Amino acid sequence: MTGETLAGAVIDGAIVVTAALCLVCGYRVIRGPTVPDRVVALDAIATNVVAIAVLFALKTDRGLFVTVSLVLAIIGFLSTVTVAKYVTEGDIITRRE
Repeated sequence: MTGETLAGAVIDGAIVVTAALCLVCGYRVIRGPTVPDRVVALDAIATNVVAIAVLFALKTDRGLFVTVSLVLAIIGFLSTVTVAKYVTEGDIITRRE
C-alpha cells in the first residue's frame, strides 16, 4: 500500500466517522432534554460539517472547499453566540438607553 492510497483510506475513514458523529449529535438535537443541550449539539454538527468539508478538500485537492469550510465555521460561530444570547437574556438585540 503506497502512501497516497493510505492517506486516501484514512481520509475516507475520517469522513465516515465524522458523518456518524453528526448523526449522534442529531439525536441530541432532537431529544434534548434542554435548550442548551440542543444548542451545543447544533454547534457540534456545524463543526463536524466544517471538518467534512476540509477532509473532502484534502481528498479532491480543491481549495474551494477550504473557503466554504471557513464560511461555515463563521456562520456556525455567529449562530451559536446568537442563540446563547437569546437563551440567557431572552432577546437578541437590546436597546440601551
